Amino acid sequence: MKLKGIIFDVDGTIADTEEIHRQAFNQTFEEFNIEWNWSVDDYRQILHISGGKERFRKFLNEDLSLKNDIVDQESFVQELHKRKSENYRLILNSDGIQFRPGVIRLINEARDKEIPIGVATSSSMANLTTLFNKILNIEPCEIFNSIVTSDTVQDKKPSPAVYQCVLAGLGLDAEGCVAIEDTQNGNLSAIAAGLQTVITTHAYTIDNDFTGASIVSNHLGEPDHPFKLSQGSSFDKSFVDIELLNTIVSNTSVSKNKKLSSVAATN
Repeated sequence: MKLKGIIFDVDGTIADTEEIHRQAFNQTFEEFNIEWNWSVDDYRQILHISGGKERFRKFLNEDLSLKNDIVDQESFVQELHKRKSENYRLILNSDGIQFRPGVIRLINEARDKEIPIGVATSSSMANLTTLFNKILNIEPCEIFNSIVTSDTVQDKKPSPAVYQCVLAGLGLDAEGCVAIEDTQNGNLSAIAAGLQTVITTHAYTIDNDFTGASIVSNHLGEPDHPFKLSQGSSFDKSFVDIELLNTIVSNTSVSKNKKLSSVAATN
């Protein structure tokens, strides 16, 4: 079996934006006179909760003094999240951020070989658009064949919903498709949707449990800037390209067929 499609997560995967998100959260807390401040260590744990509004709700439920002072808690969460998103985009536009190693190369190779590519993110379309306008001065819809964000899917990772929607938009089954992710929840989400996963870790997710991933490395790598593999087999490759992804899906297909043959022989 050959590779049929690639689906990218965004935050932490396409670009290392998680620190910008953390700064935006803390700036928002200060503006609203909320006595929360998420340190790097705090945020590493908070990332196990997918979605900004979901994080706000959890912390609000735990801060009883603040919670009891708020009449309409859901409206408060929505207001907080709206302002946090505005702060994120302001910081992003002033930051010198670039895409992570190997991302543009892999996207271009997929487009050259007419392999469909999609985006599955718990962030908003506005955030995605700001990122691509900032770095490439281009709209994401000019690059990707299917984009699903938190604007269209409410169920956050590790729910498979966002990946299932992207696959539907691509017109593909999960078999033969690979997700590029960076978090434990992202890995679980993609696997639950039936995809193979390639994980690129960073400072906030390096200690996550990536059971079931085909590859875990520090980034996708470049020919002159090889990745460092921490899980799986790179099949003698030093960076993630279409050839390596083809090998991953082919080996997965062979392994699955062997298991089915073994079950049939036993029965």
